[in-house]
Amino acid sequence: MADLTGFEFKRLRENAGLRDRAAGWFAGKWGIPPAEYEESIDQCILNGTGVPQWYVILDGEERIVAGAGVIENDFHDRKDLHPNLCALFVEENWRGQGMARYILRRVREDMAGMGIEKLYLVTDHTDFYEKCGWSFLTMVRGDDGLMERMYEADTRCDAPPEE
Repeated sequence: MADLTGFEFKRLRENAGLRDRAAGWFAGKWGIPPAEYEESIDQCILNGTGVPQWYVILDGEERIVAGAGVIENDFHDRKDLHPNLCALFVEENWRGQGMARYILRRVREDMAGMGIEKLYLVTDHTDFYEKCGWSFLTMVRGDDGLMERMYEADTRCDAPPEE
């Protein structure tokens, strides 16, 4: 289990004051305009439950060090495979400490609590998600025309223990 003492997992629907910082942080990591994240985060805050949802981890100095979201479709052609975990990112100096696994587990738990039974994600990683309890499902075509790996995970099953 990751030792996340001194870190806080935040659901943005409960922490609207983090909206602008989170939108800017995600935009800086993924090269998508902040306005796109702002709109999605606003929907998350307004709706409270369901999709979209956004999450961040803050360090002891209130800096965002990791985050992820859940949206309907993460820019691929399989619109039937939804919702999608997206934008998972951990700052480089915090990688290898179980933070991504922790986020994946917490998001699955949160989605299960909302009655969402399955999550999907697209990635070019080949084994990380399997170690976190996700299963390779199929290849999908991204909106950029490139093929990507699609994974799925049940939200109600136990996530594997963190290392």
